[in-house]
Amino acid sequence: MQDKCEQLLAISQKLAQLGLNKGTSGNASVRCGGGFLITPSGMIVDEMTPDSLVQMQFDGTFEQNKKPSSEWRFHRDILASRPDISAVIHTHSMFATTLACLHKDIPAFHYMIAVADGDTIRCAPYALFGSQQLSDNALTALIDRKACLLANHGMIALGYDLDDALAVAIEVENLCEQYWRILQVNSNPPLLSEAEMREVFQQFKGYGKWGI
Repeated sequence: MQDKCEQLLAISQKLAQLGLNKGTSGNASVRCGGGFLITPSGMIVDEMTPDSLVQMQFDGTFEQNKKPSSEWRFHRDILASRPDISAVIHTHSMFATTLACLHKDIPAFHYMIAVADGDTIRCAPYALFGSQQLSDNALTALIDRKACLLANHGMIALGYDLDDALAVAIEVENLCEQYWRILQVNSNPPLLSEAEMREVFQQFKGYGKWGI
């Protein structure tokens, strides 16, 4: 468990260093034992220690004298419903949040959209932060996907481990910035077809991470 605490803290620090989260915004979790570890509520990363992280169970119970992130519901529900996923990252990064506030899905304007395991990155409908409705909306948007936007809120990125989830979050933010910039020039940019995206997925299979 100590190793997982140190890994989760390191990823949380990296998110802040990269500017993907600021202040107390955002949160992250990772499978640990029969439950999961999650970042605490209302604590800036600079003040966190491995002991600050909260061990939770899938029934919603958690360690005494600790308070998990208010978004623990979607962390729990994603990990409970997705055995292929071991880590969840939530950010309020600038460009993902900008497009989320426009309620925009991200279409296949670039082949790297495939990092989210589909030909779009969906935007889940708005719901109050920390609510079960938000979790339900996120799970729908994440069907067959490793990332989604949350309307008027931010982004969720999933991974097979914490490093994978971080890599997905970084690439999704990069794609959101690119798409935002494209929209300044052309509100209806050309997109890759379903057939072209199928070729991308096929090509990815023969290469290393994401076909890079």
